Amino acid sequence: MLLETRPHVAMPPAPAVTTPTNGPAVPKIDVSDMRFYYGTNRVLTDISVKLMPNQVTALIGPSGCGKSTFLRSLNRMNDIIPGTRVEGRVLIDGDDIYSTGIDVVALRRRVGMVFQKSNPFPKSIFENVAYGLRINHMTSSREELRGRVEASLKSAALWDEVSDRLHTSALALSGGQQQRLCIARALAVEPEILLMDEPASALDPIATQRIEELIYQLKSRYTIAIVTHNMQQAARVSDVTAFFWLGTLVECDRTNKIFTAPSEKLTEDYVTGRCG
Repeated sequence: MLLETRPHVAMPPAPAVTTPTNGPAVPKIDVSDMRFYYGTNRVLTDISVKLMPNQVTALIGPSGCGKSTFLRSLNRMNDIIPGTRVEGRVLIDGDDIYSTGIDVVALRRRVGMVFQKSNPFPKSIFENVAYGLRINHMTSSREELRGRVEASLKSAALWDEVSDRLHTSALALSGGQQQRLCIARALAVEPEILLMDEPASALDPIATQRIEELIYQLKSRYTIAIVTHNMQQAARVSDVTAFFWLGTLVECDRTNKIFTAPSEKLTEDYVTGRCG
């Protein structure tokens, strides 16, 4: 099946989520009864959802509903915030990423992250992409390093634009190019999953289109989860859409169903602009 979910909505009782029934049977990410806390404040309540391989899952919902917190919980980026705590279970390929003894560095190699604001290092274009390869000792020669950098830039649809200036500052690139450079940097260490937190929110329409086209191309090789406030973007790029509200997962289903015939009235009100 594409994706299964068990919603727990802190509102009047709602009908059960309609679960897609076709597609691969084994999820890449399997979240079960997850609760997330900042100190004593619970911001995610009983999240259960399965993300299938080689699909794009869009996380939508109003600001402050927990979707970015949920995204960052999938590679434990929230660990850097003091006082955070996770309950429940988050499995990637059957392994609990919050179990004792998990190698968080290795986890973050498997689960890459692209942030809302592009954050290239104050280094050359080449060294930005090579950075993760160097610190993880993933290449054995300068020639192999060059080949991996080139392959990553090609995967991020940036090679043709920068191949003649690899040793110039990454900070001289346009905003859209910088974001694609950050995607290339994430791809260089060969992750299996790519998390994207509003990757096009600060970009102009043309740069946004390039990022969306890139997401569509990348899903053949990666499992992708993307947070977006842009309903049109979610409809364009995702296979599955999950709607968050006040820290709960209200509904998760095939994107065309969420936007044309959602099971929950609250989902319909949100995607049509009547709330949120």
